[in-house]
Amino acid sequence: MRVAIVGPAYPYKGGGAQHTTELAHRLAALGHDVVIESWRAQYPSFLYPGQQTISAPEGEPFPGVRRVLDWRLPGGWVACGRRLRGADLVVLSLLSSVQVPAYLGILYGLRRRARVVALCHNVLPHERKPYDAPLVKALLRRADQVLTHSEEQAGLARELSATPVRVAALPPHLPARGEVTASGGVRNRLLFFGMIRPYKGLDLLLRALARVPGVSLTVAGEFWGGLDGTRDLIAELALGDRVELRPGYVPAAELPALFAEADALVLPYRSATASQNAWLGHENGLPVIATRVGALADHVTDGVDGLLVEPGSADALAEAITAFYADGEPERLRQGVKAVDPDPYWAAYCEALLSSGA
Repeated sequence: MRVAIVGPAYPYKGGGAQHTTELAHRLAALGHDVVIESWRAQYPSFLYPGQQTISAPEGEPFPGVRRVLDWRLPGGWVACGRRLRGADLVVLSLLSSVQVPAYLGILYGLRRRARVVALCHNVLPHERKPYDAPLVKALLRRADQVLTHSEEQAGLARELSATPVRVAALPPHLPARGEVTASGGVRNRLLFFGMIRPYKGLDLLLRALARVPGVSLTVAGEFWGGLDGTRDLIAELALGDRVELRPGYVPAAELPALFAEADALVLPYRSATASQNAWLGHENGLPVIATRVGALADHVTDGVDGLLVEPGSADALAEAITAFYADGEPERLRQGVKAVDPDPYWAAYCEALLSSGA
């Protein structure tokens, strides 16, 4: 089968690019003829305040990548669709509604000459704008199938369109694993890692930390706004000597050392769809303290390789952190951590993507 995946790839960074690349590798390994149609310029900078690209790949790049799409050049969107008329399957990887106009241009050029799957990492953004739902609705109505990563997201897709929806769990697409360094004992330090946005609940974690004396926190990742507000909250809570801020993208090569400094990874999300971060914590040998939202609860076995807590409550987080640091608990939970086996996830995922059934 000739398959075209439209989505980010190296030199773009982050989970979206890693997913697109790993999906291409997996489909090619199954014997399909795969190309990635990627971006020369994906977003205007004012819509994506973080670092968009990296200088070195964080895994094996896929060889069949065309980087010609540009958010400023609608003619290129239509030309891409014309170029893909020979494909059997076109996969449109939806990470943001900002991509939808380009995808509609591709569909215009394609003229229904291939089966189209809208692969929705998020059907709608966590922090929504008035234009999000109309744009995504326009895209889903023009696809032949929608693929989501949870039943909750599938329900949202069905509210927007009558297009058949399939569900497949988001498979692991983690950076190449570095050497995991032994912790050398309990460090009384937690880690909050990843893109920092309001729905991820860093403010709740800081308020929880203020209730648990003797425990420190490292916050590492790109701030999607709110850095000054975070610093103000740290000062208000008198946590200046217990919280280390490391704003900015953390390259994959630096992850093992970062994770080795902590006792646990904390994911205090208010909401979530699917996330790789629990798996990433386990891949680097850390127990995970996470809220019961989205797929996070599917990746953590409460009391075995981490702790689960109800979302939206600083008090509940403080209780979980206190329970985590009971005598012997950090060591016991660390012993329960195992790296994820990606192969079964990817086998099911590729089957769902390639199947034409609803």
